[in-house]
Amino acid sequence: MTQYFLSLPHDSAEEPTMEGMDPAELQQMIAEVDAFNTALQEAGAFVSAGGLQPPSSATTVDYSGDSPVLTRGPFVEAKEYLGGFWIIEAENDDVAIEWTKQASRALRSRIEVRALQEAPPA
Repeated sequence: MTQYFLSLPHDSAEEPTMEGMDPAELQQMIAEVDAFNTALQEAGAFVSAGGLQPPSSATTVDYSGDSPVLTRGPFVEAKEYLGGFWIIEAENDDVAIEWTKQASRALRSRIEVRALQEAPPA
């Protein structure tokens, strides 16, 4: 089966976190995401998922030269950033899109879905 990356974009100007949400809305969203994750697990489609801290908390590591260079902050500046993700397994793009619709509904947000690259045959 193909693995798919479902990504949750956030607005960089806001850097939203769960701590900044209305507690009642947060609890409802958590319940809906838990139900979605349970459905993924029961279908054997769940691989991994997680939420990310805002880009301002990042450290960029560049060891492409003779020694590593560490820089506080994100690698690129952008108007949006990756706030969270799922990695799922699905038979095809259509099935992955159906799962993505459910994720989008649970989070009340846009979700991008892309297949992971597979290793070329040896």
